[in-house]
Amino acid sequence: MSSDHLIGHLEVVPIREAFRHEALDFTTWLEHNIGAFSSRVGLDLTVLEREKSVGPFNVDLLCEDSNGRLVIIENQFGKTDHDHLGKLLTYLVNLEAKAAIWVAPEVRPEHGRVIDWLNEMTGSDIAFYLVQVEAVRIGTSPYAPLFTILSGPDEETKDVGEQKKEWAERHHKRHDFWTQLTARVRERGISLFANISPSTDHWLSTGAGRSGIAFNYLIWKDSAGIELYIDTGEQAQNKAIFDALFAERQVIETEFGDSLSWERLDEKRTSRIQKTWEGYGGLYEPESWPELHEMMITAMCRFDEVFRKRLRRLKG
Repeated sequence: MSSDHLIGHLEVVPIREAFRHEALDFTTWLEHNIGAFSSRVGLDLTVLEREKSVGPFNVDLLCEDSNGRLVIIENQFGKTDHDHLGKLLTYLVNLEAKAAIWVAPEVRPEHGRVIDWLNEMTGSDIAFYLVQVEAVRIGTSPYAPLFTILSGPDEETKDVGEQKKEWAERHHKRHDFWTQLTARVRERGISLFANISPSTDHWLSTGAGRSGIAFNYLIWKDSAGIELYIDTGEQAQNKAIFDALFAERQVIETEFGDSLSWERLDEKRTSRIQKTWEGYGGLYEPESWPELHEMMITAMCRFDEVFRKRLRRLKG
């Protein structure tokens, strides 16, 4: 017997051919067939209430998963729109649910990106799903809904979201750190760095009196530092400047009052001379910032006095 007589053809039709009315037909069907839907989404759901009121609104289905967490399902016939996205978030927040599932036959790419973003930026205990629903049948068989998950949470997405939040927090802390440091600089009546705007980088930079050479303040998670950063754009010139300063290392360190880290960085274009402090706190210890700022500012003033005059004397 030919396989043509054994294998039918799957026909995909608009969801309204199977369910005439979204609320009266589709939501009711979903309530009574939540098991079939749950298996597609990967959640073990039990319906608690259909058309659950949330102020003047009604969520299509309020469910509970196997861990007792509330899950909302918002259905929509037609293309996804801002109205239903707003409802989805309203229901999730006001019902204190842990998962929100948005079901629609046509999904706008913009809304798919929003759901992906929400999964990235919310905690690991919150989940968002975007599910496409289609009606299918083989031959003259009854229609059946076909659910396809277009967006959903996963461990990698949540990890990316946590990293982004950590980066945002770190940037915010750096800006606060530099804001307080530059304010202290102005309070002490020091011109160096007084007019430099705070940044979100781990360094704050100003010119050292010679093109391509800068004084930098540095802040890291558990430490801080200052440096003379040499980058004129030409490796040979950078190394020549470093070598000229290194030749006076003993005198420079005596004038500075402390030992320094001399980093020629032979494999790189740049060179630097640093002073770092360990054990005095860092970016994530705001209570240490006042003392750290005083140390850094005092040391930078000595840096400026020691290096600026020598940089002016260098040829080239």
